[in-house]
Amino acid sequence: MEVKSRHHLRSDEIGELTATIEDALGVDVDGDTYERVDLVGTEFDLVLVDGDPTVFFVDGDPFLTVRGANAYPPERRVVTVDAGAVQFVSDGADVMRPGIVEADDDIAVGDLVVVVEETHGKALAVGRALEPGSDMVGDSGKVVESVHHVGDELYEFSV
Repeated sequence: MEVKSRHHLRSDEIGELTATIEDALGVDVDGDTYERVDLVGTEFDLVLVDGDPTVFFVDGDPFLTVRGANAYPPERRVVTVDAGAVQFVSDGADVMRPGIVEADDDIAVGDLVVVVEETHGKALAVGRALEPGSDMVGDSGKVVESVHHVGDELYEFSV
């Protein structure tokens, strides 16, 4: 991934960014430095918090990256998958109903969500909800479209 530009965020930009993430996920992203990185050839831009790619912008909205979700485990918008789904989700597959063991009831269609594994609660992917959280557990169908996952270019990004 090629960096187009980098600049430090102003305090008002930091406040807006952290408030948006806290409202969506219930976590306080706390750091000393916040630097926006505009990338070439990708739909995402990153925010490095203390040098780590913690936040990315999806359709203009800030959300935690997989690494960010592991550093700041979200309290809301979480979809938990069983051990059988881990390999598929980690490889970028969309999330299917049979692999889901639990989902936040407040998830709405179109929301960005964090997909975590059941055993340790580690984030595997970020995706877009195709169904409300209350309808995610079941027998068949795709319910979360993968946007970013462990091992993709965004996950591997380093300064």
